[in-house]
Amino acid sequence: MTEPVLSLRHATLSFGDRELWRNLNLEVQAGEFLAVLGPNGTGKTSLLKTILGQQKLTSGELDFLGGPVGRGDKRIGYIPQQKLLEQGTPLRARDLVAFGVNGNRWGLPINSRAVRAKVADILQSVGASDYANVPVATLSGGEQQRVRVGQSIAGDPRLLLCDEPLISLDLNHQRQVSELIDEQRKRLNTAVVFVTHDVNPILPMVDRVLYLAGGRFRVGTPDEVLRSEVLSSMYGTPVEVIRSRGRIVVLGAPEGYGVHDHLEHHTATEATEAPE
Repeated sequence: MTEPVLSLRHATLSFGDRELWRNLNLEVQAGEFLAVLGPNGTGKTSLLKTILGQQKLTSGELDFLGGPVGRGDKRIGYIPQQKLLEQGTPLRARDLVAFGVNGNRWGLPINSRAVRAKVADILQSVGASDYANVPVATLSGGEQQRVRVGQSIAGDPRLLLCDEPLISLDLNHQRQVSELIDEQRKRLNTAVVFVTHDVNPILPMVDRVLYLAGGRFRVGTPDEVLRSEVLSSMYGTPVEVIRSRGRIVVLGAPEGYGVHDHLEHHTATEATEAPE
């Protein structure tokens, strides 16, 4: 086993008296796809902010490639939660990807011939060449996410953090964006930490799951973690996990826990979406 890309040891994160998770031990290897699941308010996005150097652990250690994490590290790619740009924003698709190539430089970025060639290659790799010169604000949600994937991989990252990249996308675009991220993972041997409310679109790609709930966590393969007895133990109440046609539905979580947010709602009328 080679040195992990990401390592957390006895990691604890609290806000005041509220403890999100304690003594989290986790290693993520190169090329591994880790899904982070759980209800709202359990620290999924906060975990990504910690990895990005934007949030400090309450206690414990976090290493990236054997050293401390630093803000703005180009070796870490990041796809934030989707926020559509306002109409009239002149930023083109190629401009957004170019920021991923040279956006860490002081002053206005100057796109040399080499940078322009790299941007063109990236746009082609994510299937966005046809709208390279189109203002991002005029693109559909799925098209915008393709461009953001391109921006996130522009620095050939060793680690790619994805914060709900499928939210608000229809099923077809969810599949396309998921497969696109997986393709780039395999091409670059990049480790992926993928926060999501719905595990089903990425289930065939996932190597392991980190499940956060009620101040507890479980780490393992989907078959090891997404089981009735495991989730029942975490929630402290009977929870049923149903597998049907390669998809997963979880029923019976306490109201307000938001467990249904990350599940497939269309296959079970009993599952109702929890409020944000």
